Amino acid sequence: MVRLGFIIGFIALIGVLFSGLAAYRVHDQELMLEGIAMARAIDVHASLVQDRLTERELLARVASGLFRAPGVIKANMLQPLRSSIYAFKTDFVVASWIARLQPNELPAARAELAGAGFSNPAIRGFDDKPLDPGALDKPIDLVMDVEPRSAETRIFPGRTLDQHPVLGPTLARAMAEGKPVASDPMPLLRPNGPVGLVLAAPVLQEGDAAPAGFVTFSYELAPLMLANDDLSLFSVVLKDPRNADQELIALNRDNIASRLVGPESAAPSMVRKIGFGGRDWSLAYYAKSNAVMRAQQTAAIVAAIGLALTGIICGLFGYVAYNNLRLSREIQVRTGFERRLTAVIDELNHRVKNILAVIQSIVTRTLRHGADIDVARELLIGRIHAMSNVVSLLSESQWQGVKLKGLFEARAIPHAERIAVSGPDIAVSARAAQSLSLLFFELASHSDEGLSLVGKHPHIVAHWEVTGEEPEAIFHFRWEEFNTSEATRRADSDFGLILLDRVAPEALGGASKRFFTDVSYVYELTAPMETVVDMTERDRTEQLRTRPGRRIVG
Repeated sequence: MVRLGFIIGFIALIGVLFSGLAAYRVHDQELMLEGIAMARAIDVHASLVQDRLTERELLARVASGLFRAPGVIKANMLQPLRSSIYAFKTDFVVASWIARLQPNELPAARAELAGAGFSNPAIRGFDDKPLDPGALDKPIDLVMDVEPRSAETRIFPGRTLDQHPVLGPTLARAMAEGKPVASDPMPLLRPNGPVGLVLAAPVLQEGDAAPAGFVTFSYELAPLMLANDDLSLFSVVLKDPRNADQELIALNRDNIASRLVGPESAAPSMVRKIGFGGRDWSLAYYAKSNAVMRAQQTAAIVAAIGLALTGIICGLFGYVAYNNLRLSREIQVRTGFERRLTAVIDELNHRVKNILAVIQSIVTRTLRHGADIDVARELLIGRIHAMSNVVSLLSESQWQGVKLKGLFEARAIPHAERIAVSGPDIAVSARAAQSLSLLFFELASHSDEGLSLVGKHPHIVAHWEVTGEEPEAIFHFRWEEFNTSEATRRADSDFGLILLDRVAPEALGGASKRFFTDVSYVYELTAPMETVVDMTERDRTEQLRTRPGRRIVG
């Protein structure tokens, strides 16, 4: 055994050394391959984004170069461009013609806008507030035409943009540089609209040194960033040029969210610079998966494979030990099952003996010497039927108790249709159910079967209630037969008197009384709820069902 243990230990040591060396090599190679794949994917993505931006900047240059109109105060300046701009692969939100006008040209511009059918041709500020042309002393940038003309864009013509916090500086820079210029990120169309960029291209007429106006194209930022799907290796964000500590992340191809970057934030995997609108933009890339963790997982798999040979040898011994343990458990389960079966048989014998003892008492008391044989036979059959009914109800509930209202079914007691039952539908214990079933039968079987003094059958009311709080709660039961009297009601039998006055109260640990009023016969029973419900008996039955091997005798 010692030599075998030494051999197994030596093989295990060699396997561990080789497995560790292989895992180390795989870890380094996985990190290198992951880095190469990430860098290649990012370079491809940045190149595609740059190509898209270059196409859109080229569209702006072509559009501005196509203007050759003798005048710029026109509300249809984009008409010659409509077929041209749609020939490009473009996804602009709105294109617009912005004329640079002198104050004395504003009335003509207003008339042109009114003639074009725009709903509000008045000259207004970018915030849609009216302007006083007489108070102006320098040229203004006025929106004269938009494309497409929709309900959302037709409100823009007539607004001035030279005082706009974002577009004003953008137009000024485009005029100074004489080439297309991109704005800072801003909401498009409306204050809460999609985040995007506006590309403004100055339009120079022949012989003029200053721009006559601007052609602008608005683009949503998310499609420009080419937001990747869930299968991509990274997520892309745009460094916000307005705030160095803020990033614009593309949630999908339609939505952009802003987030702050703090000292504790993770650094991006790579950053790429792209050019658009005369500006440099920074795209930051964050890897979606942890390359180090992936390499560690791969190395762990390789190490596990290397250790599998050692595990095979150990598994042989484990297999033998497992079979021994399984055989031992099967023996224990079989022994426990036999113990439980014995306990169930003992419990069944116990319950059968109790039921037989009750039936023997019923038969003895019913068929006493001198009893009328017909009446005795009727009472005996009814009492045994009541016992059979309660046993059926207990069997259905696996001896976990019986709903009290179930003891008043027509199959259990006579004249059930004349009994008005009321009270909480509590579940009584098996012992209480047997006593109460016989009690209810005895009361019902002795109610008036003929006519009372007033010519009516007795009207029976069975009512119970629970008063007090646990564990001092008290069960109150009241049986009252109206339209009856001591003269009309059939006298209780000896067995019935014993059951009413002694057996039922003693079985429930309570007290009873019976009496006649002027119009009724009354039987009252009072008992503690702990004996009516008898949680001890219920727990004993529950343990017998769920805890094999333990014998509980009642």
